[in-house]
Amino acid sequence: MKRAGQIVLTPFPYTDLSATKLRPVLMLRQASRFDDWLVCMVSSQEHQAETDLDEIISPTDIDFVNSGLKVPSVLRLSRLAVLDGSLLLGYIGAISEERLGTVRQRLAKWVHPVAELLSWLNASASVGEQI
Repeated sequence: MKRAGQIVLTPFPYTDLSATKLRPVLMLRQASRFDDWLVCMVSSQEHQAETDLDEIISPTDIDFVNSGLKVPSVLRLSRLAVLDGSLLLGYIGAISEERLGTVRQRLAKWVHPVAELLSWLNASASVGEQI
């Protein structure tokens, strides 16, 4: 059974949609009442981690063994996708509920300034419509 916090294999799309690459992803949450999932890419390229956004998981972490990852890895919150559940091919492992909460908080904090900007733009549009 699929659940948030699992790490699975999937064909993950390149940002230009030119191709996909079979890679691990972290399932962040179900994205709809259908079998769609918000996922983030998992990469072994630690140097690509975005400070204050991406999460590094390493062998000294308490949930590393259960993650199923073989090397230190980055949970790339800057690389998101919504994928149909049928594309989530193979279970690798899972992170702890505590880490999942931390990852979700980082993502929310990152998205929040965008939400503020949209609110401001909507308010500005409303004021402009009244004039």
